[in-house]
Amino acid sequence: MSKTILITGGSRGIGRATAVLFAAKGWNVAISFVGNRQSADETCALCEQAGVAGNAFAYQCDVRDEASVVGFFAATRDRFGSVDGVVNNAGIVAPQSTLADMDIERMKNVFDTNVLGGYLVAREAARALPSGGAIVNVSSVAAKLGSPGEYVDYAGSKGAIDTLTIGLSKELGPKGIRVNAVRPGIINTEIHASAGRPERVGELGPNCPLGRPGEADEIAQSIYWLVSDDASYVTGAILDVGGGR
Repeated sequence: MSKTILITGGSRGIGRATAVLFAAKGWNVAISFVGNRQSADETCALCEQAGVAGNAFAYQCDVRDEASVVGFFAATRDRFGSVDGVVNNAGIVAPQSTLADMDIERMKNVFDTNVLGGYLVAREAARALPSGGAIVNVSSVAAKLGSPGEYVDYAGSKGAIDTLTIGLSKELGPKGIRVNAVRPGIINTEIHASAGRPERVGELGPNCPLGRPGEADEIAQSIYWLVSDDASYVTGAILDVGGGR
């Protein structure tokens, strides 16, 4: 019987690459999206091309809303019978700004999505996963760099995800559930354009020790490893996948 992976924010970027990789490995895939149904449907089609027909579905979910998150987990169980792994990926970044210039609405949106949303998804994962299940939280190298002059609010929200990873791994370890995180660096995805800086990848990628930006597929491989049995003795780990940043 195929295992099932639940991925928040799975319609684009790292989420999409992760969904397609799990499908190719024989997993059922459930992804969430906020508003772009077309992009989510495209991800599901890619998953079915990589796996088998009917092995993927998309659910509209706002991770800031408790009922929406609970509904996503329930719909996944109804569709596939169980949830065996969770990739806690949904998150946003706002346009470049110093903290002094940030308004309250911007900060609330970032923290409500990235922190409250991340914690709600992790809570439901803790309730839903069986012994042997795994959670991977998607953090960011920004959590340790601080992102001064760009988005210290985003960096702080990802610092909270790092702390969540450490604490929850200790809570769930005795239940046989592993909790880890990946911290991507400069990755070639749409998130930079959504923050108003599509040129950011080209500017910062070559300055990494490896001399280039990363690709979403490279983050997906790290996530898959952390969920898989190959990482059976890994929990509470925060894996930097940032080209040395």
